[in-house]
This record gives sequence, structure tokens and C-alpha cells, in this order.
Amino acid sequence: MAHSTELVFAYESAAVARVVERSVAVEAGDVGGDRSGAAVDRDGDVVTVTVDAGDLTALRAGQNTWLTLVEVAESVAASARAAAE
Repeated sequence: MAHSTELVFAYESAAVARVVERSVAVEAGDVGGDRSGAAVDRDGDVVTVTVDAGDLTALRAGQNTWLTLVEVAESVAASARAAAE
């Protein structure tokens, strides 16, 4: 693909990063299409989403999609932590 970006998210612990990573990684093969794709990786307390696209419009759309997916995963993880306390 011609264009790429990395979205990097750091968390307070590896456990939280693992929850977010596992929540969004299942979408990596399903979101996108023939104009874009994404990969999700985790290293300790950091989750990285790499978005690749054939054009800038698809890259922007991919970024928006993955930012939303991560935001939802973070919200769910925070709610689960609060409920456990």
C-alpha cells in the first residue's frame, strides 16, 4: 500500500493493554477492504495499530475507524475495572 500510519497507545499496565489489544485485534482482518488494511500489535503496556491504505482518503477513513475501535475498547475496559472495584 502507498500510505501508512501507526497509532500508538500507552496504558497504565500490560493487563489493560492486553484487554484493548485483544478487543480490537479480532477486527484486523474484517475492517478495511481492498483499499486499506490494519495490523494490531502489543508490546507490554503499548498497543500499536498500523493502518495501510492505497490512497489518502482510505487512510483517513482507516484511522478514524481504528481510533473509534480503540476508544470503545478503552471505555469497556474502564467500565469493567470500575465494576470490579
